[in-house]
Formats: sequence, structure tokens, C-alpha cells
Amino acid sequence: MTPAKWVRIWNERLPDVPLALAQVSSAEVFGVLRSGDADAGFVRLPVDRTDLSAIPLYTETTVVVVPKDHVVAAAEEVTVEDLADEVVWQPLDDTLDWEKLPGQPAIERPATTADAIELVAAGVGVLVVPQSLARLHHRRDLTYRPVSDAPTSRVALSWPQAEPTPDLVEEFIGIVRGRTVNSTRGRPQTPPQPKAKRKPAEKATGAGKGGGARRGAASGKTAGKNPRGGSGGAKGGKGGKPRRRP
Repeated sequence: MTPAKWVRIWNERLPDVPLALAQVSSAEVFGVLRSGDADAGFVRLPVDRTDLSAIPLYTETTVVVVPKDHVVAAAEEVTVEDLADEVVWQPLDDTLDWEKLPGQPAIERPATTADAIELVAAGVGVLVVPQSLARLHHRRDLTYRPVSDAPTSRVALSWPQAEPTPDLVEEFIGIVRGRTVNSTRGRPQTPPQPKAKRKPAEKATGAGKGGGARRGAASGKTAGKNPRGGSGGAKGGKGGKPRRRP
């Protein structure tokens, strides 16, 4: 793995929390996670889900590692059939699931991928591996080419099962999955706050007994004013001439 991008994002978001990296082999990584020596790790599928969680990330290209002067180096891509006449090493830590190993049978199996690389560099046989392993064991005298029909390897992020998942592990999962800094997924949610109750409107009181103000803001009328535009005060008797006494 080359997790430089994810480490950079972690350091930007959590500068006060150091992120320590450890390189282990594919055969050792599950034991490291189960023992608690690592909080999370990049692994190859399948993963035993009885005590580990995992999310698939991507599928790796499979390549064949050969000397730079090998005939395969002249091609952009090869097939398994193109390796029929080659001795193909299968180290004990091989990560590919072969139904039948291509090429000519080797007299032994190297203990590790690194040992197999040394044999290829010595001009003995070739090695088919996921591309990241070819990059990890890069040498100036070796090169590699994609093998179009070889088995592939799927990479996943795995961590020990726990309920709930620790916050910092959840943060790292989010970074690897591409969540933005403002994403709330996987983080504890702030419970909704109750709305403040609105206070009832206080009645305005006027001077004198029985005084008051109308709530007539909508109509624009003021208390005590005649709606016909007359002066304030109570309306008297009927209008017109006074009646004559008999």
C-alpha cells in the first residue's frame, strides 16, 4: 500500500493526533489487527467477518515481473498463455487465488515474494503478483507488464469489530472513503434542540379606568377614533333638527 494521500489528509484534519504506520506482510496483518497492535489495516479479501469488519476499496491489476531484457518486456500486455514456457514462481505468501498456476512447474516454492523477486533478478523464472507488490519490490534491473486474464486481488480496509466503532477509527474510514471534512456520516449526531416557547403578547393598558388599546395594527385604526374620520368620543343621539315641544 501507498497511503500517503490518506496520511496527508489525516494530518490536515487532526494535526494533534499522530498516525503511526507499520508495514506487515499479508500473512501477518490479520493477527496484528486481532491482537490490537493496530487499529485498522489494509488487507486483501476475503476477510473473516466473525471478528473483523471490512470495506472493499478497489481491485488491483495483476502483473508479471521479468528482467528488463526479457521478451515479455517488449509487450504492453500479456496473457497467461504467453507464460506457458516460463517457470512461474509461487511464493508461500502468494495473494492470488489460482485454479491452476500457469507456466512450467518450479522445483520449490520460495518462502516470500521478496525471495521470488531475487530469483527473477537472477534470471530464473518469472513472478505473477498484484501490481502494488511489484512496485514494493521494484528493482532497476526488473520491470513488469499487466496479465489480462490472471486472477485479481481485491484490497479492503479492515478493523476489529466493536460497537460502536471508535471515533478515530471512524474518522480514518471516512478519509479513506473520501468523505469531506464537513460530512457528518459516521460521526455522532447532535440531538435536535427543543424550540423556545413564544411568550404571549402583553396587553397594553391605557390611562384611566376601562382604557385599553385595540389590536388593530392590521387595519391601521387607532382606539378612540371615529372610523368616519370624526372626533373621538361616544356617538350621541340621532343626527338632524331637534324636535319641537308641543
